[in-house]
Amino acid sequence: MMSKSLALTAAVLTLFGGIGNAIAKDKKPRTEASIECSKQADAKGLHGKERKTFRASCKKSFADTKKMPDMKPDMKPEEKKS
Repeated sequence: MMSKSLALTAAVLTLFGGIGNAIAKDKKPRTEASIECSKQADAKGLHGKERKTFRASCKKSFADTKKMPDMKPDMKPEEKKS
């Protein structure tokens, strides 16, 4: 009896482990902005909703600075050099 339940448990874990790996392989690689914003959130010790909010605004500002290459990351659009 014990060996049947052990075998069943092993089979179920193997099945779900294989599905998990297949799902993980379908994920897109992380962008430069995502990685940099995560590092900044880690440095600030952010977790949960605060981290999610910070990363969203960080990635948005990262994208905005990429559109305007002559801006420094901490500059506001109105401070843009002419």
